[in-house]
Amino acid sequence: MIKKLLFILIALLLLPIAMTAQKPTDRERQVWMKEMQQYKNDYISRKLELSEEQKTKFLPIYNRMESEIRKISDQTMRMEREVRKKGDAATDLECEKAAEAQFELKAKEAQIEIKYFKEFKTVLSPRQLLKLKKAERDFSRELMKKHTEKQNKNRHKK
Repeated sequence: MIKKLLFILIALLLLPIAMTAQKPTDRERQVWMKEMQQYKNDYISRKLELSEEQKTKFLPIYNRMESEIRKISDQTMRMEREVRKKGDAATDLECEKAAEAQFELKAKEAQIEIKYFKEFKTVLSPRQLLKLKKAERDFSRELMKKHTEKQNKNRHKK
């Protein structure tokens, strides 16, 4: 278990370096995303102290929510990239629509989270519900911390 977590963290930290060397294939990206999803599932399960029964019920719901959020985020980023790629050729309307999508993204994410909160209530205790957002923030902080540590080590080697 610890070896697997270390492997995933190391893979995560090396990803930016690998991405600059060559763009990953869709398959490689899917494998990496699946590994990260598993690592996050394990982290959240541990932080919420989920029983095996709760894991079986909660994680599929949580992963559906994450997938929906990722989908709208990807759509928004794709729109922004397309408009930026056009540069000065992009119309004001295209720029406005891309900006509007960016500003609406958090609201759409919140709507999805509220929808899934109702499902989470059927599986998690009130205390676990309360811990969920903190566990997600802690997960993000841990990844950022590991990433920063890796960058600092690379800078000192040069």
